[in-house]
Amino acid sequence: MANRKTYTVSEATKKLESYCAYQERCHQEVIQKLRGMHMIPAAIDQIIVHLIEHNYLNEERFAKNYARGKFNIKKWGRNRTANELKRRQISSYNIQRALKEIDDDLYIKTFHELAEKKWGQLHESSVQLKKKKLADYLFYRGWESHLVYEKINELAP
Repeated sequence: MANRKTYTVSEATKKLESYCAYQERCHQEVIQKLRGMHMIPAAIDQIIVHLIEHNYLNEERFAKNYARGKFNIKKWGRNRTANELKRRQISSYNIQRALKEIDDDLYIKTFHELAEKKWGQLHESSVQLKKKKLADYLFYRGWESHLVYEKINELAP
């Protein structure tokens, strides 16, 4: 306890400016970081206000970047993206704005490519088991149930 690093508000503010400038952050991540630095609640509030006022911290921008990134890189569907944003305490309004960042045509195209690729990789003796594994895979990634069931019926009528 004695050799724990302590920070002044201005030191912590500078550190958090760098933390937020490096990568988009949500409020929850910044608060956790400040708590990890053993800052008192009043100082945390003061630093958060500073970061918002100086545009280091913007929850709508974070949500939009998060949604685009998870879709483009990890091929997540809207359900998983929305759930992960909720877990980060992002407002419903910002979640809806973020999900609109994903182009509908590209979304459907990506879904079909992903489902067909996975279907080709599954080597199950039973068609029922193959269908179940594909459905589980697509649901885990957050794709909507109507898309999943339509695709499974298309691949294995």
